[in-house]
Amino acid sequence: MKIIYDPLELQEYLKNRSETIGFVPTMGALHEGHISLIKKAREQNELVVVSIFVNPTQFLKGEDLDSYPSKNEADTKICKLANVDVLFFPTKEGMYLNDEVSLLAPKVRGYVLEGATRPGHFNGVLTVVIKLLNIVRPTRAYFGKKDAQQLNLIMLMVKHLFMHVEIIPVDTVRDSDGLAKSSRNVYLSPEERVEALKISKSLHEASKLVSRRELNSRQIEEKMREVLAPLEVAYVAILNREFERIDEIQIGNTVILVEAVVGRTRLLDNIWV
Repeated sequence: MKIIYDPLELQEYLKNRSETIGFVPTMGALHEGHISLIKKAREQNELVVVSIFVNPTQFLKGEDLDSYPSKNEADTKICKLANVDVLFFPTKEGMYLNDEVSLLAPKVRGYVLEGATRPGHFNGVLTVVIKLLNIVRPTRAYFGKKDAQQLNLIMLMVKHLFMHVEIIPVDTVRDSDGLAKSSRNVYLSPEERVEALKISKSLHEASKLVSRRELNSRQIEEKMREVLAPLEVAYVAILNREFERIDEIQIGNTVILVEAVVGRTRLLDNIWV
């Protein structure tokens, strides 16, 4: 496995390669969810590149940038075991210059749901993703479905900017108790982790209702909020795949999303119906 720190060095290393390239951008603290992305990239491509970069521009003032989990040594071992070809470890100074050009998220889709409580967050996400995609120039790039709004905006960016990369969504990986894998789960105390299970339980309740042909969005949201109580719920939303509100579930074209705060930890989860 080759480890590269400089963006221009990586760009030079990859530019004349004839293989298909699968790219997995991460912020490190790798877990089974990230490994599933790497495995999918390994299955579908001849060369696999993983990046680890805690992107400062997507953190708002007062958020957990300074305390975000960092496990570079362990992450390197994981990537070696997963048969990654190139591990990219850029620095903030390497990725961002003075008087930066930045990308703005859509004025509507970028400022609802998670964007409503974190204004400007998706500007940072899209800016760093387009930088990484331009450095690596992958055939395919892999993102988890757990961050459904982020995934939707990245796919929108690729479409609107006519970018030559295929975005591959990968299913959420869960612990045996149902909690979605997340690097931020390490913040949870044992008691908070039990409370956090209400998030996946609320989605399980929604799934049960849909299986019983209960398709009314408002009624499903109400039942989910009952399961989530007394958590601090940022939103429960039922949307189509274009991220538009819908009054009734559309089988094969619906995402049911939850964001809630457990202790001081913001957790996201969703199911695709």
